Amino acid sequence: MKTITKKLLIDRIADSKGMRRVDVKEVVQEFLDQLVVELGEGNRLEFRDFGVFEVKQRAPRMAQNPKTLERVPVPAKNTVKFKVGRKMREALEGVPTQPAANAAQAGGKPVTDGARSDDRRNGTAEIHMGPAVAGKIGIETASR
Repeated sequence: MKTITKKLLIDRIADSKGMRRVDVKEVVQEFLDQLVVELGEGNRLEFRDFGVFEVKQRAPRMAQNPKTLERVPVPAKNTVKFKVGRKMREALEGVPTQPAANAAQAGGKPVTDGARSDDRRNGTAEIHMGPAVAGKIGIETASR
């Protein structure tokens, strides 16, 4: 899996449509700016067959600092939710899934101290912790 940048997409669009790169860049940037403006105002953006962007509020919660084990309040905050549309869902059906063990190697988010890895297929959850956290709760870990 590789990362596709805005620059690469602009180049592809300019080549396929026979347009100047500068013109395509201006349109793409304006489109992205308008997405940000509309979501910032709390509006729902619907693109048929592609998907829907909408603002959702995360509830306030209590978290725990993995280093000190201190409970810390996390305030409510707004986040953007994307719901996949029909054409995108159909396109993604042919994409192979990435095993969790290889996610960090392939550019995914690495597992950190206190991170949780869920396997919803069999209803299990696994907590990953490093020696610093394990030592605080009395678990010995093998040294590397």
